[in-house]
Amino acid sequence: MIFAGMLAMGFLLGFCGAGGSGMTIALLVAGYGVPMHKALAVAITAMIFTMISGTVSHLREGEVEVKMGLVIGGAGMVGAFVGAHVAHSLPTNELSFFTAMMMFLSAVIMYIRLYHKAWLDRRIHIRTTQPKGRELLVLGSVTGVVTGFLSGAFGIGATAFIQLALMIFFGVSLLKTVGTCMLVILPISIAGSAGYILNGHLDIGIFIQTFLGLVIGSFIGAKFTSLAPRPVLQAVVTATPLIGGLVIFFSR
Repeated sequence: MIFAGMLAMGFLLGFCGAGGSGMTIALLVAGYGVPMHKALAVAITAMIFTMISGTVSHLREGEVEVKMGLVIGGAGMVGAFVGAHVAHSLPTNELSFFTAMMMFLSAVIMYIRLYHKAWLDRRIHIRTTQPKGRELLVLGSVTGVVTGFLSGAFGIGATAFIQLALMIFFGVSLLKTVGTCMLVILPISIAGSAGYILNGHLDIGIFIQTFLGLVIGSFIGAKFTSLAPRPVLQAVVTATPLIGGLVIFFSR
């Protein structure tokens, strides 16, 4: 049953191009009664394989700032590992609340980026040159630890936060934001997964069903993306974390 549900979920995520870790958590918790800590462990572990394929694809297209991604992602491993241990110590009810809040905030950021970009550009100074040397190391380390902690503690990829930071603080072009973000999330998801595994939260059976369902479903769904009008895709991408957050919040 989990495989069937994730197959449908994967189709939706592949169709709209959304990350989907939050929706994966919501479906596991509300749809199948999986404990919150196990759902987080499954979601962040599944992200590893998603990020590998996505990163390789963008690297081939030259759409990744490699050095920058490695600096931020490397620091993010520390934050993710610590975050996973913090999540282990939190009661289920509190963990569900914070995860839901993170998803709501992701939806807000995504909404502003997609529907009010001009408003955002007028109010936030977006860097035009990329940091180098010590500045890159310091800024990348802080960004990595913070976003890594959010991913490890709450099981979401923090995609919206990382992409926004890359554009505003690191001067990364919109074209390279997605690919660089995937490179950042890859080591973060590995470290976060390790933290959950060490604390005994990863259920291999649930993970296999979830992973296979999402991979197969998203592959099929991606074939239909070009058929959807842009307004529909924007609406689905924005609504995905919002719906996931609502489901998690009210299933507490």
